[in-house]
Amino acid sequence: MDIFLQQMVNGLLLGSIYALVALGYTMVYGILGLINFAHGDIVMVGAMVTLSTIGVLEGHLPIGVILLVACLVAIVVCVLMGLLLERVAYRPLRHAPRLAPLITAIGVSLLIQYSAALIWGKQYIALPELFKPSQYVWAGVEINALQIFIFVLALLIMASLALFVKHTRLGRAMQATEQNADSATLMGVNTTGVIALTFAIGAAIGAVAGVMIDLYYGQAHYFMGFLLGLKAFTAAVLGGIGHIGGAMLGGLLLGVIESLSAGYIGDLTGGLFGSNYRDVFTFFVLIGVLMLRPSGLLGRATTERA
Repeated sequence: MDIFLQQMVNGLLLGSIYALVALGYTMVYGILGLINFAHGDIVMVGAMVTLSTIGVLEGHLPIGVILLVACLVAIVVCVLMGLLLERVAYRPLRHAPRLAPLITAIGVSLLIQYSAALIWGKQYIALPELFKPSQYVWAGVEINALQIFIFVLALLIMASLALFVKHTRLGRAMQATEQNADSATLMGVNTTGVIALTFAIGAAIGAVAGVMIDLYYGQAHYFMGFLLGLKAFTAAVLGGIGHIGGAMLGGLLLGVIESLSAGYIGDLTGGLFGSNYRDVFTFFVLIGVLMLRPSGLLGRATTERA
């Protein structure tokens, strides 16, 4: 029972990070019908920029200030990247056949990956040991203060985004653009600005997710955005891509599924497979959802966009 509870806690923590990354996919898809495969690499850039900023500031400022400055620098860099990609790579193809922006997204993803390899190198970059978080044990479950902080912050960001979209003027403009961009334009909504804002918000949340990954794993790598992006995309599909609440739910569920599979796959297979096979379950989930409920848990079946 202790193992089950521990894996559930680990899964919810990991799933909260997946949910943040999945929000970037689902927001862009909801408005443009575009799967931005470069989003995972933007998260990777956020993680790398954070580590570089910490390396420069370490020893010169208090730990809390260093982390805050590193996070802000990562957000600025990722938002600028998101806006640049939307303007240069995606906006000219907004009315092109759907295959064109999809291929462009894959190309942009590769460009970001290997540009990062040139800047930071191909080796793993470790997070300096800035502090040692307090450890807590409850009902046999071990968790530290940093993990609690990551989880609570992720929940606050998700709740804030949901409130922003539902209760603000810009949020309603995003909803109107998602439902029908042409009608929204006729009603006075600046759809081009709304789309750029969507990319900026997704990139900012992705940057925070990159900081969380640094804190959670203690390292980052130029290729980490690829698998992370696939998992976040799976989470978005699981919850219902285009549905913000679905991305949140899908991310948490995927984290729990992955964590439980890592904890029990060895016992279930008699030691044939180890926890390193846990990523396989991500793609089992993706295949299962596409076969049984393509619209996702919270999504609704819709006609394909033109």
